[in-house]
Amino acid sequence: MGVLVVGSVAIDSVETPFGKGESVLGGSATYFATSASFFTDVNLVGVVGEDFPEEHVAFLRSRNIDLQGLVRDQGKTFHWKGRYGFDLNEAQTLETHLNVFASFRPRVPEAYRDAEYLILANIDPELQLEVLRQVRQPKVVACDTMNFWISSKPEALKEVVAKVDFLIINEGEARQLSGEVNLVKAARSILALGCKNLIIKRGEYGVLMFAGSSVFAAPAYPLEEVFDPTGAGDTFAGGFMGYLANTGNLSEEGIRQAIVCGSVMASFTVEDFSLNRLKRLAYPEIEARYRSFKGMTHFEGLAAG
Repeated sequence: MGVLVVGSVAIDSVETPFGKGESVLGGSATYFATSASFFTDVNLVGVVGEDFPEEHVAFLRSRNIDLQGLVRDQGKTFHWKGRYGFDLNEAQTLETHLNVFASFRPRVPEAYRDAEYLILANIDPELQLEVLRQVRQPKVVACDTMNFWISSKPEALKEVVAKVDFLIINEGEARQLSGEVNLVKAARSILALGCKNLIIKRGEYGVLMFAGSSVFAAPAYPLEEVFDPTGAGDTFAGGFMGYLANTGNLSEEGIRQAIVCGSVMASFTVEDFSLNRLKRLAYPEIEARYRSFKGMTHFEGLAAG
């Protein structure tokens, strides 16, 4: 069925305790699209500058990502520079240069407007609403956001949240949006805004999903080496939505499987800088790690007393 993603395509410079990645491929839409492409066709809407390397365009095309919606404008590509300490759950932003992304106004090509699966990556909620007006009748809409939009455009964001099937945010954002410290209370408050499902990303502690009275918890995959957590959340969302688009199974069981697929994809991303691990990832590795997840979390019923 395929999935449409609208978000940033960027150049990143990242430093962690384990090395550096200088002027590497980044951006929310990039991580999402690459991850989702292992499961389904992907259409991407975004903007880059004149300096965006052709090798990155070639890589995205090699993943069968349709780039009809990727515009190349005069100026420089969005550039983010950040640093992680040994607490890899939190990035310190050193520099942000929006460049052509500052004037980004997403225009969804006609060929994309019948998309059934849509992810609104982390952009201005007013732009997310513009995209929703352009896509005719999406079957499933997921949305990401960040603390900046929660504080600066709360009303527009709440309007978006009321229109989506899945809101995918981290712990801090859930607490900020809800005004609640306890995540269960935060989830109840956010679901009351109108979204059908809330997925809270918890970094190395995994993922929580809330849907009505149902709660599902998936751990993060235990890794010996973590090099760069940049884009892990977007990779999770890509694996999650890509799997849903592939199967079309929106039952609670299907959604839980999709969450584990997203966690699997995120676990690969952090094993190297930028998208380097995804570039050399093969589908049998995804299947094997999914089986490991299943074995790691399976347990039998309580013995009779």
